[in-house]
Amino acid sequence: MDPEETRPLLLTSSSGGGSSEPSARDGTRDRSPRNSTTKPGSKSPRKWHAGKLVVATVAVVALWLYSRSMATMRLMELEEGRTGGRRGRSSDGGAEWRRWSEVPLDWLDPSDPRRATIAIIRYNATDLTSYAGPVFINPGGPGGSGVWFVRHLAPYYQSIIGKNHDIVSFDPRGVGFTTPQVSCWNASASSPSPSPYLWDLLEPPVLDAHPGVIYDAYAYATAFSQQCFSQISDVGAYVNTAPVARDMLHMVEKLAPAGEAKPKLKYWGFSYGTFLGVTFASMFPERVGRMVNDGNVDARDYVSGQSTHFLTDTDRVMDAFYVFCHRAGPDRCDFYAESPAAIEARLELLLEDIKKHPVIVPASPPRFPRPEIVSYSGLRRLISSALYQPLLIFPSLASTLLALESGDGRPFVNLTSQGAEEPSRCYDRLESTIPTEPENPTPGDPEGAGSADASKAILCADLDPVQGGVDDFVTYVDKLVRLSAAAGASMASLVMGCVGWQVKAKWRFSGPFEANTSHPILFIANTADNVTPLRSALANAAGFPGSVVMIQDSYGHTTLSTPSRCTASTIRSYFQDGTLPAPDTTCAPDLVPFEPWSVDSAGFGLATTSDPGMEDEENLELDLAMVELMMAPVPGMGRYVRG
Repeated sequence: MDPEETRPLLLTSSSGGGSSEPSARDGTRDRSPRNSTTKPGSKSPRKWHAGKLVVATVAVVALWLYSRSMATMRLMELEEGRTGGRRGRSSDGGAEWRRWSEVPLDWLDPSDPRRATIAIIRYNATDLTSYAGPVFINPGGPGGSGVWFVRHLAPYYQSIIGKNHDIVSFDPRGVGFTTPQVSCWNASASSPSPSPYLWDLLEPPVLDAHPGVIYDAYAYATAFSQQCFSQISDVGAYVNTAPVARDMLHMVEKLAPAGEAKPKLKYWGFSYGTFLGVTFASMFPERVGRMVNDGNVDARDYVSGQSTHFLTDTDRVMDAFYVFCHRAGPDRCDFYAESPAAIEARLELLLEDIKKHPVIVPASPPRFPRPEIVSYSGLRRLISSALYQPLLIFPSLASTLLALESGDGRPFVNLTSQGAEEPSRCYDRLESTIPTEPENPTPGDPEGAGSADASKAILCADLDPVQGGVDDFVTYVDKLVRLSAAAGASMASLVMGCVGWQVKAKWRFSGPFEANTSHPILFIANTADNVTPLRSALANAAGFPGSVVMIQDSYGHTTLSTPSRCTASTIRSYFQDGTLPAPDTTCAPDLVPFEPWSVDSAGFGLATTSDPGMEDEENLELDLAMVELMMAPVPGMGRYVRG
């Protein structure tokens, strides 16, 4: 497929020159297993054309800006009933950690003595003259830790939403500090837990790596489902989305000013968070104050257990790699060839070669104490993961592919061991001042972006039970691979997780996903999103009269993957005064993959839009916020795997 025939390109200026012939880097390679002689950990001078060129600028400007404008965060233990409205706050802002009062584990039977305890964090508004209440953030997943994201990123969300709003989030049931905990590997004094890391070693390759892999993968998924049932059958029935939506309503009521009747939710959800949002809006339509659903999961398709819509635009994002690499030219894209189609062919050749001849990367202590192997499965998973954040990862992906062609696996090991390589994030500076745990913490891991076991428990309890046997699943996987050549096989391994799942949800909401909400919803989608396509936003919006779908003309997962002042300003206006954009509104991105950019005193060097009502300092703060949110981890992105 020639992507230039499928849609207009975002970039209107042509890139620099470049040979019309394939680079000599495409040459014939040794067909025996290859050794990388360079040491992992050293860095290519060509990497991070966008990131490393500006990280110093971003850090300096961020230090300057936030030293003047960002409130000191502090740990506060809140009393029950003293969190409402503006009580107990000061104009210097700050973060509050609290362990919520207990809620029924089973909302359908409050007489059940078992309780869940929800961990919540709030970053206070700094503008109290026009205080507008809390906005809840859900980062996605399922299994993403809202506490982690607010702890690290709250000032950046607030820069977009407005400083007259609190930023609030929580760890959903099974995740982080919240109890009940979900772990399929619980240990007891008499029975030590087997290591989940050893179990991970048994994980099969991606499903198109070799004939018969799908049967191993089916058995692996079934065995893990049985293991989970043996450990979480008592609490696993209460961690799915419907009770979490009810928990969220409880939090809205607790945070409301004293005496306010039926307070309404303000909410910004990403990815799976849009399913939580749509579920809440369907269950409690009269309690929707503002709702932004960004990167939409098709609710009806999701609960079916045979989801296919999520791969609709995956290959369009892959096509964007070929197109933007070609437009950037050989100076900016290390995997350049004479046309987008030639780049695609070059990648397919590399994949087929690595399938037969994996790249060996020798050990390089102390950082890499053992040798590594770059396999076909590992490369497929890396490519699939890169589609979530094209602007951030495509340049390093191109450098990694070039190195693999010559038998050098060092860049692959560097990239996969660090997520998206370096660049240091400005929010790392804040860690010493942001509360790390409540005074009486519950068990859990607040430092991770979520829990893999909780993710599976939530997902599988939300879905219709998986029907049929392994042959039926073979048919389903074939359909996914046909839908996406780039990521169908690797994504199929993830959706296989619910095979054999036996824990049934006590309270499951499976629709209808429709309602007349008290305020219309703003649905947002990228032109091409690798796992939450535009069609899903349109499908969800159809059930909510008066709602609007806005498009950001960019690639990747959710609008956070690509900064756009137009999008950020639209979101701010919606939260500030309820203004919806006109139907069919499309926002341009401020940055595109492979093009160099910088952040200076005026904001993005390539910014094409600005809010005329904002001062330059405000635009700069907005730009910095979008950069930091773009660099943040993506819950549910899937891990880079070197196997």
